[in-house]
Amino acid sequence: MIILDKNNQKKLEDQTYIALGSFDGVHKGHMALINRVVDEALLNDCKSLVYTFTNHPLTVAAPESAPKLIMDNEQKMHIFRSAGVDMVALVDFTYEYMQTSAEDFVRLLLDRYNARGLVVGFNYKFGYQNTGDVALLKDLSEQYGFELIVIDPETDEEGLISSTRIRSLLLEGKVGEANKLLIEPFMLRGTIIPGKNNGKAMGFPTANMTFDEKSVIPKEGVYYTNIRVKDALYRGITSVGKNPTLGPDNPITVETYILDFDEDIYGEPVRLYFLEWMRGMIRYDSLDELKEQLRKDNNYAATRNLAKLRQEK
Repeated sequence: MIILDKNNQKKLEDQTYIALGSFDGVHKGHMALINRVVDEALLNDCKSLVYTFTNHPLTVAAPESAPKLIMDNEQKMHIFRSAGVDMVALVDFTYEYMQTSAEDFVRLLLDRYNARGLVVGFNYKFGYQNTGDVALLKDLSEQYGFELIVIDPETDEEGLISSTRIRSLLLEGKVGEANKLLIEPFMLRGTIIPGKNNGKAMGFPTANMTFDEKSVIPKEGVYYTNIRVKDALYRGITSVGKNPTLGPDNPITVETYILDFDEDIYGEPVRLYFLEWMRGMIRYDSLDELKEQLRKDNNYAATRNLAKLRQEK
């Protein structure tokens, strides 16, 4: 898969079918769109292309309303690649870019990316002040002669599958429900850093990790997780929060006890997949009570399955 970023913006010779969207947390609705653009490109002897942004548009258009991110760009690229996408145009959403009119944006897709067809969601908006919509795209498709494919909304028994709904579920700690809607389990990426060694003193050494402040952090609590370290996947128990038993003034941390693991991994990059809510953060009266709870958590996590993650094509 070729990534067309600001360092690779040459005009394309091959005709393309282009999927358009910000893809904030690639979910089942997004995947219907991605799969369709891949299929249409193959059917019409074209290249499939996803046009998306390095940053959420609201970080520029309305910074005070910009949401925390469900997925980082690296995870998105992995999903697009595994779906068979040929190219991704990864564009910086800037103040200058935001001034582009709806019709000028379509001309850009036709001229630079040689678009033969566009694939969009039913509620797609684009152009300066979101003046472009599906109705305008239909008019422009007739004017400029490109194919327009509009993907119907994906729903389940709870309603519309959307990034907003998924973000709300994560903030409520309902990671299992969120993962049913996402294409890959919710994940935080970071680096292992030294901690206070409180867990080690109790026989449950934990790996403390950095995380991107732009990412959604699930509700404070204890989760069954999987953690990828050095290309291997392990079961984990992750605490998100301030750990009230160890004092009132602790900052929020993300720390994971890794089952069947005993290596020094300070400085190692890791990916932490949240799979299941286990319990809330509880203040225990003694460290012995906390250790007993940790033993119960360990016994439970040892029985859980490892996540099935997408393999790249």
